[in-house]
Order: sequence, then C-alpha cells, then structure tokens
Amino acid sequence: MAIQTKCIATAIGSFPHSDSGKALDIMFKALPDAPLWPQLPKLGLNEQMEIQYSEGMPRAVIEQDKGRMYFDTTGDYSEDFALFYETYMAAMDPAEGNGDCSAMAIGPDFSRGLFAFEERLKAGGRKYPFVKVQTTGPCSFALTITDENKRAIYYNEEFRDVVVKALAMKCRWQIQKFKPYADKIICFIDEPILSAFGSSTYISVRREEVVALIGELAEAIHADGAIAGVHCCGNTDWSLLIDAGVDLINLDAFSYGDTIALYPDAVGGFISKGGLIAWGVVPTSAAIREQTAAALAERFAGLFENLSAKTGLDKRLILDQSLITPSCGTGSMPEGDAEMVFDVLGKLSVHVRGMYGL
Repeated sequence: MAIQTKCIATAIGSFPHSDSGKALDIMFKALPDAPLWPQLPKLGLNEQMEIQYSEGMPRAVIEQDKGRMYFDTTGDYSEDFALFYETYMAAMDPAEGNGDCSAMAIGPDFSRGLFAFEERLKAGGRKYPFVKVQTTGPCSFALTITDENKRAIYYNEEFRDVVVKALAMKCRWQIQKFKPYADKIICFIDEPILSAFGSSTYISVRREEVVALIGELAEAIHADGAIAGVHCCGNTDWSLLIDAGVDLINLDAFSYGDTIALYPDAVGGFISKGGLIAWGVVPTSAAIREQTAAALAERFAGLFENLSAKTGLDKRLILDQSLITPSCGTGSMPEGDAEMVFDVLGKLSVHVRGMYGL
C-alpha cells in the first residue's frame, strides 16, 4: 500500500536564524507531522550548503580565511582513497556491510541545528509520523565544489565517485540517527542545480550520469527503509528524477507548478505506483508578504486539478500522496519573511486538509 501523506507540511532545510532554538520553535509549530533539522548558514562557512556535507571526505580542504572549499587533487592520493573505500565497503556492501555509516557523520561543528533538533526530540519523548533529513545532492555538490584549479570536481570521475559514496553514507547516518523518533524518515536529496540541466552551462552533463548519481543515493536511502525525495527549486526534466528511482519529487510549485504536468505519462505512472509530490506552493521571496493560506489553497487546487486532468489520475489519489512545502529554503531571506513563510505554510496545510477532508 502506498504511503499517504495527505498534504501534511514539511520544509527545505535552511533557516536565516543564527539561534537554533528559535529556528526549532518556528519549525515545530509549523510542521507538527514532519519536522526536520534546520540548516543555519548564517553561523559560518561550515554550514554552507555543500561544505556542511564535506566532513570526512578525503582530500577536502576548507580555507576559512578565504571562505572556500576545494578538493586537493595533486600528488598521490591513492592511500587516502583506499582508506575511504575500505571504510565505505565495511558499511555499505550489500552482502557483508555492517551498515555503520558513522565514519561520514556530520559533526556539531558542521551542523548545530542537527544536534539541537536531536536534543528536542529526545526531550519530547514522542514519535512523529515523519521526520525529514536532507543532504546536498551529488550533482549540485560536485558541480559547485572545485579542485585546486577551480575546475568543478564533477569532471574528475575518481573524485566524483568518492563524493557520491560519501553523500550516500551521510544519508544513511542521518536516517539511522533519527529513526527512533519517527514512523518513517524522509531524506531529501537537494539538487537546485538541476534547474540548469540541459543548458549550455552544463551541456556536457549527461542524463544517464545524473540518473545514476541520484539513483545511488536513492538506493542508499532505501537500504535503511526511508523515503528518498529530490528537491529542485526550478524547472527541470521531472522524468529524469523519476528514472533515478526516487519516491518523492519536490518542486517550486509557486513559480513552476504547471511544469510537473508536462510529463503526464512519467508522472502519472510515478503517482500510480505510490510516488509522492511535495508542492512548494509557499513562496520563499518577498512575494510571501502578499500571500494568505486561502489564496495559496486556491493556487494549489488549480495545480493538482491540472495534473489530474493531464494524467487522468483521481484527484483524491494525488491529494493523498501530496505534501505542502515552501518553494525553497529560507536561509537567504530576512528573518521576518522566513517566519511568515512558516506561519503561512502551517496554516495552508491545515486549510487544505480541512477543505478536502484529509
């Protein structure tokens, strides 16, 4: 039986706050069914989107004074890689691996919000229907982070393979950490760069590579029984993500909501087989100042009804397998606007669920 999310609210990871306690207060109020750990990029370089997940990767260099990270590909790195792969196989080998991914743990120096979230969950003494975790996706990570010569590490196949395997371990480490607090874990693979897939900038990035890279993380997430989701905050080829084997697609539905219906066969088959759509219908821009839950509920209705018409799927099926989210993270927003996003988000989910009897 397909998992039914019935338009509950969850979110993308980043918050503009430097106080983890305040971010958690806002988050728990808005997301009573699917809370998540907050990413807090204002705290410094280590909490930036890619760098936050670089801890433990061989030959990763973080230069705090220059505000950057790169991979050192010079010299002989064979021993570094051999040690990494030995650790990887001990944890991840399908036949003999022990599943212990703590070698790729995200430490407190790289994520204050993750550990503050864990403490809140421990103190609360309850299980949630869902808990959401997240990892920067392999495409966005490897096309953003460079080598010492400022060439994207994506184009170095040896290093790219290490990156995707390290990220896969980080997914599993998070899932294992938060399993005690949820009936089901959702792990998002955040791939904002895929909004540029197919453009002249990334013309050499092949479709089959993207499918394989995301698919490797999805497989790791499934190994621990979690839901594999992909977030892309722009327009992309949504069938590509379906082909990668994910269970959930999260899109910026405020700006690009109709694009999901451009792939009726792929998306219709995806939902029919239990796939979930997370509709990012709450804007993460100054546009939030003009929105109400009622207005966004009308916008959402138009989107899922259009998808129903294009795919032939029953509207109730789509609603049962939908979530409501912001269009993207709120990390770069003014705090007041971000708080408005979460206030409207929580109210929108309640409004929609009441309207359709979910």
